[in-house]
Amino acid sequence: MPADQPLVVISRSGAKRWVSAADTAARKVGLRVGMAASKAQAVVANLTMVDADPAADAAALERLAIWALRQYSPVVAVDGTDGVVMDTEGAEHLRGGEEMMISGLVNSLRGRGLTARAAVADTWGAAHALTRLTGAETTVVPARGTTKAVVGLPIHCLRLPPETIQGLRVLGVETVGELSAMPRAPLTLRFGPQVGRRLDQLFGRIAEPIEPLRTPELVGVSKNFQEPIGAAETIAKYLRRLVGELTAKLEERGLGVRRSDLFIYRVDNTRQSIRAGLQKPVRDPARLSKLLCDQIEKVDPGFGIEKMVLVAVMAEPLEERQVASSLIEEQVVDVTPLIDILGNRGQRLYRSTPVASDVPERSVGRIAATADETGVDWGVKWPRPSRMLPRPEEIETMAVLPDQPPVVITWRGKRRRIVRADGPERIFGEWWKRPIEMEAVRDYFVVEDEQGERLWVYRSGDGVDAGTGSHRWFLHGVFG
Repeated sequence: MPADQPLVVISRSGAKRWVSAADTAARKVGLRVGMAASKAQAVVANLTMVDADPAADAAALERLAIWALRQYSPVVAVDGTDGVVMDTEGAEHLRGGEEMMISGLVNSLRGRGLTARAAVADTWGAAHALTRLTGAETTVVPARGTTKAVVGLPIHCLRLPPETIQGLRVLGVETVGELSAMPRAPLTLRFGPQVGRRLDQLFGRIAEPIEPLRTPELVGVSKNFQEPIGAAETIAKYLRRLVGELTAKLEERGLGVRRSDLFIYRVDNTRQSIRAGLQKPVRDPARLSKLLCDQIEKVDPGFGIEKMVLVAVMAEPLEERQVASSLIEEQVVDVTPLIDILGNRGQRLYRSTPVASDVPERSVGRIAATADETGVDWGVKWPRPSRMLPRPEEIETMAVLPDQPPVVITWRGKRRRIVRADGPERIFGEWWKRPIEMEAVRDYFVVEDEQGERLWVYRSGDGVDAGTGSHRWFLHGVFG
C-alpha cells in the first residue's frame, strides 16, 4: 500500500462503527479518532479500513512490555491500551542518563517499525499525560518540575471516566490548573473521590505504585518475614538464600540467568528494586550473590522490609563445558566476572572492532565486551594512529599544493615545525552511501614535529579541483 494512502482502524459495538486509530496520512485529510466509519468513507474515497483486533493489540503490547522489562527496568507494566509504563529510577545511569535512555528507546522501537513517544517525569500520571498530549518525541521533566509541566494540560489527561470529564467541562473546567484550584470538597461530593485521587497522583502527593508485569515462564523465588528486617547484614543473608533457591530452580530447567531483579517490599506499602546483569548465562550462586549484595547500599529499608522477591527476568540455556583431559592445558582467563562487576556499577563497557570502510572515522565500531570476533580486518597497509580524535580538528598550515606535506602547522594555538613527513595516502568518499561524497577526496600525511610527536593530518580535496574539497587542513589523530 502506498505510504500516502490514508489508513484507519475501525472498531465496532453492535451496529455502531467508528475510527479508533488513524495514520498520519488519514489525519492530514481530516479523519480523526471517534469519527463514524460512514463519515470517514464519505470524506475519503477508497479509504483503507482495517477491523480492530483488541485481543491481538493487547498481546502485542504485552510482548512490548516484556521486552522493555528485560532491556530497561525491573518495574514495567502495560499502561491502558496504548502504552507501557516503567519505573526507571536507578536504571537510567546504565543508559547514559534519562535523555539518552528514552531517545535510545524510541530509536529502538523505530528500528522495529513502531512509532513511539516517551516521557520521563516524577509521576506515572505526568508521564502518561505528556506522552499523549505533547507533540515532542521525547520529553524529560526536571525533578520537581511536574507542576509546571502539567498545569496547562487539558483535564482529559487525568485518566478519568468520560462522563466525569464531560461533567467538569459543563462547570467550565478545561485545564488541570483550573481543576486543581477548585475546592476539593464540592468536587468529591459531586464526582466522588476519583478526581481528587487522580490530581494527587499526578502531582505526586500520593503514591501510584506500578505492579510489575510477570509471565508464567519467569523463574522467581520469594521470602516473607514475620518480623520486618532492615540491617544490611540481614538483607544480605536472606538474599544469598534466595539466590541459592533461584539457581536450584534454574538448574532444574537447564537455564542460566542473564538478568535478575530483586524486589524489596517495605511495611509502608512501597517497593524498591535492584537489578544485576551478566554478560553470559551463569548459575553460580556466589557470583550472582556478589553482584546483588554490592548494591544493598542502595536499599532504604525505611521502617522495615516485609518481603523480598528475586526473579530471573532473562534466562538462557546454559551449556555444560567438558573439561579437557590433556595434561597440558592452556590457561584461559575468564574476565566476564570483572566485566559484570564494572557493568553493574554503571560503567559502559565495550570493545572496538574493525568495520569495512575506507573513511577512517567509519572504520571502527563498538561491540559488547564479550562478543565474538567479527572476522573483519582493517586491511590497510598505511599506519594508523593509536588515538583518533572524535572529530577532525581544523589546523593552520603552510604547504605547497597539490601533493606536498605541510612544513608548519598550528594546532590548538601551538605552532609546530614539521621535520619529517610521509604521504600522501589518498582516501575517496563513499559515494554509494552519500551522493555528496561522489567527488570527495582526502590526502593524509603522517608528519613529525621538532619535538618528535607524530601526527596524522589531511587536506580536504585533491589540491587542484575545488569540487573535491575545501582544501583546508585537519588533524585527525596522534601516534603513540
